[in-house]
Amino acid sequence: MKQTDPKQQLRAIFEKHLPPASIPYCLDLWEKIPFSFKVQRPRTSKLGDFRYRKDRKIQTITINSDLNPYQFLLTYIHEVAHLHAFEKHGFGHAPHGPEWKREFRSLMAPVLTDGVFPIDILIPLRHHMANPAASSSRDLFLMKEMSKYDAASASGSDEIFLSDLTPGRQFILSGRQFQKGETRRTRVLCEEVGSGRKFLVSRLAKVKPV
Repeated sequence: MKQTDPKQQLRAIFEKHLPPASIPYCLDLWEKIPFSFKVQRPRTSKLGDFRYRKDRKIQTITINSDLNPYQFLLTYIHEVAHLHAFEKHGFGHAPHGPEWKREFRSLMAPVLTDGVFPIDILIPLRHHMANPAASSSRDLFLMKEMSKYDAASASGSDEIFLSDLTPGRQFILSGRQFQKGETRRTRVLCEEVGSGRKFLVSRLAKVKPV
């Protein structure tokens, strides 16, 4: 029985999820330091994942399946940068410290072009990469530009970012109705209509205004 070439398997995944111009480079990154790669069902707590395990020769990277091609590429390189940082520095560095930032900037440099990213994403992305945060989701301007290419946006969804609602407005999130309160850094204090319970909701949550 003929075995499937891992590189061809990976290429098939990339052709489904990545901007076409970035595929050869992303395959090259895999060939330099091979790893197990999986596309996961969407997770609300993270876009991708990498955890270094000393007892494993081949490490694993996972990325959510619902990301648009540009968010998928950014997340892929974010996680590969973790792999490279651990290969060089082991556990002697902070997960999102200067060593990782250097790797991330270096690995992103070849794709920071208008041949890969649309210019409306490229401008805030270049600014973001000057000092990348632990999560790109913390960069409101970048995420707003990225979201224009989400499947929901392309289909004309009436959802908007919670950050774009004025305080006091009500909205629907996960089938429940809330009222927007004050913003606290990256999260918004919201009150559930009916129960009066209060929750901190990400300002980047997609909500449906009432």
